[in-house]
Parts: sequence; structure tokens; C-alpha cells
Amino acid sequence: MSGAILRFLSLIIIVVFYTFPVSAATPDDSYIAGYAAAILKLQFGIDLPVLTVRNGNITLPADKLPAENHARITQLFSEIPGVTRVEIVEYTAQQPAFTSPEPAEAVVDKGALVTRSTMLANGLLPEGHLFKPLLADPRWNHFSAAYRNYVGKNVDGNHNGSVSFGETIPFYRANIGQSIVQWEVGLQAGIFSDFNLGASSTDLINTDFIGGIYTGVRAGNASAFARIYHQSSHLGDEFLLRKLTTIERINLSYEAADLRLSYEFPYGIRVYGGGGGIFRKEPSAIKPWSVQYGVEFRSPWRMEFAMIRPVLAVDIKNYEQHNWDADLSARVGIQFDNFQTFNRKLQFLLEYFNGHSPTGQFFRDKVEYLGIGAHYHY
Repeated sequence: MSGAILRFLSLIIIVVFYTFPVSAATPDDSYIAGYAAAILKLQFGIDLPVLTVRNGNITLPADKLPAENHARITQLFSEIPGVTRVEIVEYTAQQPAFTSPEPAEAVVDKGALVTRSTMLANGLLPEGHLFKPLLADPRWNHFSAAYRNYVGKNVDGNHNGSVSFGETIPFYRANIGQSIVQWEVGLQAGIFSDFNLGASSTDLINTDFIGGIYTGVRAGNASAFARIYHQSSHLGDEFLLRKLTTIERINLSYEAADLRLSYEFPYGIRVYGGGGGIFRKEPSAIKPWSVQYGVEFRSPWRMEFAMIRPVLAVDIKNYEQHNWDADLSARVGIQFDNFQTFNRKLQFLLEYFNGHSPTGQFFRDKVEYLGIGAHYHY
């Protein structure tokens, strides 16, 4: 078993370090600053003494701009080539020197920030996402590798490894009219695989495939995420050979739609909720409805000596299939702001799960596990 664990830990190391900080070509910030200053002067008659541009992120002081022009300014600036984000902020009380608020790009004189208006760049294949990922959702599509120790009975060993390969890719983003409300449409897809680390060849237990199209909407701190997707579940060959006479194989495959609403409060607190339904399913006896809700905390303060910030998330799902029993997923850990690839930041998270298995083929089984994993989230 120790050899299998070593092999899996090697996989975690590969997932983490093959994406060691990548230097990508950044837009010319001086060009963006000049372009933005010209827009303020020509269209609004404003000579702004402070206009910060860092890596394509424009930060503007709220007290220097008329409130009635905030929406129009953010929309025009988001259309400048090379701009990835526009924020109009105000600065409040002084904060300790060892911390830095989120987002880091907007730090000026270490004053605490309160975001008034934030917009991302529009157009084809834009950067960023309007809806933030659900950090504790076991089936949110992203890149990860984790070790899980199951408490009590599990379908195939108590020492399991789990990996996921997935992404959320926006294809197009635009504003709704002249407002600061933005919408985007794109693709979300992922693969989730579980392995028995106690087996001689680290057998593949199950793989879930999830893919679909989504649309996201954001207005200030409120956002929404809706998708239509397909999910199918497939048992591993070696697992089937060992369990041929004892396991009941389920040809789990369905199409579904869901919707989640989210709101971000000050100090890094976020709440969300929503639900979904299955409209084509196999087996046909599966009950279709489900709800999901949760809370997250991404610390707005960062420990500068290590460039890390605390992260905590709790996700709860209730399925009609399981008589609305709660499936609880909780994760807590740290985020490394200086380890990122394609704007995805590395997180090391301890995790706890108690409920019906998120592994597709075994959705009828109740499981409980503790684990630790490496995750890349935007």
C-alpha cells in the first residue's frame, strides 16, 4: 500500500509543479493608462491625477469620479484592448502593514478597499469569469489531486486517490445595454476519477464525465450561473474484474439543467444557492430534483511573508433521490497568491465529506471521508 500512496503523491506533485508560475506576455500598462486618460478627458472632461494600471487591471478612485458616470466609465474602459478588469473603489481605514486586501492589484498606500463597480473585459474568449467557482463542491470542474481516507465501509478500500481535470471557458462576454450588468456564455467540462491506492496496481474505480454549456451573469456583487450538461459514469476495468460477482453495475447517464445564485459580502464572505433537475436519465427510476447551497470565506487579508491567505468553504446538496438528506462537503486551507497559472491560484485544502457518494456509480452509498488535496481555482 505504501508504494501506491507514493505513486499517488507523485501525481499530486506533478499536478502542482508542472504549472509552476508561468510568465505570460502582459499588456502594455502605459498604453492602457494613456488610452483611459484620453477617454476621461475627451468624453467626460475629467483630468484624473490617480489612475492605476497593473497587468491590465484599471483601478480608479471613487471620490474623483461623478457617481452618475461610474457605469459608463467602467463599460468604456472594459472595451480597451488589453484590459482585464476595471474597478472603481474608495479607500477607508488604514489596515495593518502585514496584510493586503483582495484584489492585490488595487493596493494603494495599504488602505482598505471597498469595491463600488467592477467589470471584466468583453468580447470573444475574454479573460476572467463572472461567476466564481464553488470551492467545496465535489463536482465543480477544475484541476485537482487529493488523497482521501474513508471512515467505515467504502466500496473499494479506505485509501483512495481522486483527480479531476476540468475547466470553465467563457466564449463571449458583453454588457446588457448601457448598464454595468455583464453576461457571458461558454463551455464547462471535466473528468473526475477515483483510484484504490491499496490495490496492487492502484486500480481505477470509477470515472465521471461532465460537460455542457453555461451562461453567467454579474451585477456588482451578485452573480448567477446556469448550465445544461451531460453526465455519465464508468467503472474501471480492473475494479470490474475484481468485483465481477459482487458489484451491481449501473449505467448512469443523464442530461440535466441547474441554476445557482451568488452574493459576495464584505470581508471575503460569499453565500450561494440554487437547484436543478434531470430531464433525460438512465436508470429511468432516478428522481430528478436537487437543491444546493453553501457559504465561502476567502480572506481579504494576506500574509505577505508567504503570499498566502486562508480559505474556507461549506457546500450542501439535497437530492430528491435520497429523500432530501443533506450531503455535506467542507474544505479549509490556504491559497498561494504567487503560485498561479492562467490566473488559476493554487490551494491546499483539508476536506471532509459526509453523505451519499459523489462518485457517480455509487450515488446510492453513504460515505464519510477525510482528505487533503491540491486545487487550482480561478
